[in-house]
Amino acid sequence: MDVFHCTIDTSHGAVRISDTIDGAAPLVMIHGSGSSRTVFSRQLHSHLSRNWRLIALDLPGHGESSDARDPQSTYTVTGLADCIGEVAARLGLRRFPVLGWSLGGHVAIEMAGSGNGGISGLMLCGTPPVPSGLLGMLRGFHPSFDILLASKENFTSRDVERFQSLCFGDTSNPSFRDAIERADGRLRSVFSRAMLRGEGVDQRRTVEQADIPIAFVNGFHDPFVKLSYFSGLNIQLLFEGKAHVMEGAGHAPFWEKPESFNSMLDRFLNTVAAHEANIDLKNHHFLSNRSVF
Repeated sequence: MDVFHCTIDTSHGAVRISDTIDGAAPLVMIHGSGSSRTVFSRQLHSHLSRNWRLIALDLPGHGESSDARDPQSTYTVTGLADCIGEVAARLGLRRFPVLGWSLGGHVAIEMAGSGNGGISGLMLCGTPPVPSGLLGMLRGFHPSFDILLASKENFTSRDVERFQSLCFGDTSNPSFRDAIERADGRLRSVFSRAMLRGEGVDQRRTVEQADIPIAFVNGFHDPFVKLSYFSGLNIQLLFEGKAHVMEGAGHAPFWEKPESFNSMLDRFLNTVAAHEANIDLKNHHFLSNRSVF
């Protein structure tokens, strides 16, 4: 399946995307801090593209997208959600699921909770949906010096190496280091401060009140995330009834274990499609019954 690339101009800056174009229904994939859309290459160039339209984008300040025109506004969770909402509108997407990784998962939750984009399902990797503020963050993440890298504006070469190792373990490639070095460090500091202030929706409340399928997929060796946190969540439509943990994977299971992950993602997308079809059927019956009167 061919993958096409284009740039979409938004009020936040130019956003570069990769799009398989063909497929039954779209999936939008949002990468984490210091990464780029190429991290999803093992999904874009897989059997998934035969059945689904796969769209991956570079967030502002990352990859081939431009830096934000107004960093203090765009590099917040609400600003990034708004930017992706503009991209989705330009692509003509009305209802779509999102695969969000790490920071990208928090942006996806913001989109679902704020109504910024018609989100039909969430698959979240390395993204504990925490309550607002510092105490909320501490519930879902391991407190460590390493996690402070996510908020550090200027990286040394040692920081780049450490961040790459934390995100990808020994499965990285040179392009990932390049992406970390290219990333606008202002995003890390602005985004972290916004999350600590409690800006945006309450992420735990959002996923617990959501009436869309939600999947949690984490690596067993994720260095950032408290896996025990997910057992305390009460999700209405939890995919396959559990939070999934992938053995032999760390923070990026979709990259580290692509075959197993892609099979799970395919099942999730079918679950979302079935849920949407059921909603359409109920709406049709409701309108039909109203027409009788």
